[in-house]
Amino acid sequence: MARPPSIIVTGAGSGIGRATARRFLDAGWRVALLGRRADILADTATGRPALILPCDVTDEAAVDAAFDRCAAEWGRLDALFNNAGRGADPALPDAMDADTFRDVVAVNVTGMFLCARAAFRIMRAQTPRGGRIINNGSIAAHAPRPGSVAYTTSKHAVTGLTKSLSLDGRPFDIACGQIDIGNAATELLAQVSVNSPGAEPSMDVGVVADAVLHMAGLPRGANVQFMTVMATAMPFIGRG
Repeated sequence: MARPPSIIVTGAGSGIGRATARRFLDAGWRVALLGRRADILADTATGRPALILPCDVTDEAAVDAAFDRCAAEWGRLDALFNNAGRGADPALPDAMDADTFRDVVAVNVTGMFLCARAAFRIMRAQTPRGGRIINNGSIAAHAPRPGSVAYTTSKHAVTGLTKSLSLDGRPFDIACGQIDIGNAATELLAQVSVNSPGAEPSMDVGVVADAVLHMAGLPRGANVQFMTVMATAMPFIGRG
């Protein structure tokens, strides 16, 4: 009997990561939940047989150890949803604290790279080789909000990472795609809304989870390179 496919979801303790991890669990995937706090990850699992991986994505050794544990437990890794990220309070560029900027980049860019690197290493070496990496971009990867220099810079970098992984993964049957999400109803959106004038339309986070499941479940040889999923009436077209 064939084993179900396997996926690591980073940032699985809340928001998009939590909703997506639960969607994959419901769909019968083997799911590893990666995030900073084991108790929060256990709450995401809600008693289902997920692999709990407490890990800070900016810690190189911890990331490699977490991915190696998955490979040892499952024998292979079929997919990574590279989702962990953080935002920052709105600020004009001359008021942006350099340490905050560095921390946003550390999580959203370096952390995403470290997880992609670990997945790539496993996928290139396994038999049959290959797999799929799905990076969480953002509408901010295309059109920024005011006062978002750190977050917007980081998400533009994610697009470059996606393209580079797609190219370098091609000889090894490793596909990489990016989902750019606009106004999913999460804690992060609530934080942005508090600091932004006027409420914007939002969509249920389950829509995003379904989209990621679709991307991950495509047959070998097919890939969604970029997908934008957003609240229909949010100000994206015409914003940038």
